[in-house]
Amino acid sequence: METPPSLLQRPDPGALSAAQLEQLRKFKIQTRIANEKYLRTHKEVEWLISGFFREIFLKRPDNILEFAADYFTDPRLPSKIHMQLIKDKKVA
Repeated sequence: METPPSLLQRPDPGALSAAQLEQLRKFKIQTRIANEKYLRTHKEVEWLISGFFREIFLKRPDNILEFAADYFTDPRLPSKIHMQLIKDKKVA
């Protein structure tokens, strides 16, 4: 069944205007910059993510969701990250 031509010619009431699209584009750029600055100033995030992926690749768990829950709720994780940050500062 074909769409009647009259429906294709109507403006989409949910579509963004050119000004709104430009505002959205600027917002996305500002958000990416802010996220990048945050990640660069918080090395612990890098260590959390890289440690998590390292463990996944080494252990290759069958249930990744369960593994992730166990990994991120491990009570030793904060001290592991803290020790890694200390080592990282000694190298720098």
